Amino acid sequence: MPNRPTPELIARFTALVAPGAALTDPEATKPYRMEWRDKYLGETPLVLRPGSTAEVSAILALANETGTAIVPQSGNTGLVGGQVPDSSGSEIVLSLDRMTRIRAVDAEGYSMTVEAGAILADVQAAAEAADRLFPLSLGSEGSCRIGGNISTNAGGTAVLAYGNMRDLVLGLEVVLADGRVWEGLGALRKDNTGYDLKQLFIGGEGTLGIITAAVLKLFPRPKGQAVAFAALANPEAALALFNLARDRAGHDLTGFELMPRIGVDFVLRHIPGSREPVATPAPWYALMEISSGHSDEAARGEIEDILGTALEREILVDASIAQSLAERDTFWRMRHGMSEAQKPEGGSIKHDVSVPVASVPAFLKEATAAVEALVPGCRPVPFGHLGDGNIHFNITQPVHADKETFLARWDEVNALVHGIVARYHGSISAEHGIGRLKRDLLPAAKGPVAIDMMRTIKLGLDPNGILNPGKMLRL
Repeated sequence: MPNRPTPELIARFTALVAPGAALTDPEATKPYRMEWRDKYLGETPLVLRPGSTAEVSAILALANETGTAIVPQSGNTGLVGGQVPDSSGSEIVLSLDRMTRIRAVDAEGYSMTVEAGAILADVQAAAEAADRLFPLSLGSEGSCRIGGNISTNAGGTAVLAYGNMRDLVLGLEVVLADGRVWEGLGALRKDNTGYDLKQLFIGGEGTLGIITAAVLKLFPRPKGQAVAFAALANPEAALALFNLARDRAGHDLTGFELMPRIGVDFVLRHIPGSREPVATPAPWYALMEISSGHSDEAARGEIEDILGTALEREILVDASIAQSLAERDTFWRMRHGMSEAQKPEGGSIKHDVSVPVASVPAFLKEATAAVEALVPGCRPVPFGHLGDGNIHFNITQPVHADKETFLARWDEVNALVHGIVARYHGSISAEHGIGRLKRDLLPAAKGPVAIDMMRTIKLGLDPNGILNPGKMLRL
């Protein structure tokens, strides 16, 4: 078990980073000790903010020597408690928020090398400046950082066309638990020389090593885009629209998001600048994006063809196509605002689940009925990435209910929803990871052989258990 750092040891760690890059005051460390949903607030005697891979290496070498627990953190936007320390006061937070350099952009090779603390929006902008696209897109892209995106295998709204973060990484630089640095920053598209070691750290949540830099895949920038909001009677209609769009547009379909009316109402109520997206209100909505390699006109032609056919087949209630870039952004802000808009409505019990795409409508019907029977008056707000089967099945507290009483039923509601997910052969964590929130659910989800394999890997790379202890696995 990791040891509680003494004042003398804290001084040794502090000496490894630049002046002012070690924080001990509780007010200064508070932003690093709590996650944005306020579900976890930990304690730490020290936050270290190294400015280089060499400093990270020195910190981990000392931590491994002294048995000191290290909690890696980048943007602190995680949703499962994987990036914050526990309440023991024995864990040191290692923040990568000073390691923000874009080391290189290779436009001809369609790759870029960035440090782990680079903010996702800055990486997107650097790619755009080279007339390239880095497609990962999240609601938190203005504050989340690449190291955390990789460590949690982030998904987002473009998985349908480009894949998860696991599909967007060519190489990694990783500091291991004993301080050694694995120089794996290759940009090769094909390298069949043994185990693909980078995949161990992608989705590893900082339990196997600390990612300090990455080589990311870039793509051609679309020459045109079209975005539409479609009003729908039910999720079955949304699935029919998705299948039609996929058949007609193929790889040009770069986004397809499902939202319920209650979620749209929350956004209209609480997110400034939002507006009614479609003239005719409906129980469900889909946001659809087409990206063209030719022009805006070509993209608009594709989306008009899809919507026109959907109207002929009576799939749609109504639809609206964005008439400008500003309107496209407004449509996407409504989708990205779904999580934020729930906070003012009170307590929300969250689920980040996935089921086979074809099963989404049946899952939604069954899970909604089950939670409404369990918690009368609750307000389900299921939304998410229909194109890859990932639904954020969130449940907002009943109106005027006591927030803490409602949230006290978190485990009970989770068990109900996850049981239904299991019957559909789905996943209890589609893109947010395991962290602390789902650690004790993992053995049942993965099975004993998989858990034994994971523990073997953990003990092989971190035998002293200093890296993010208590996250993902119980050892």
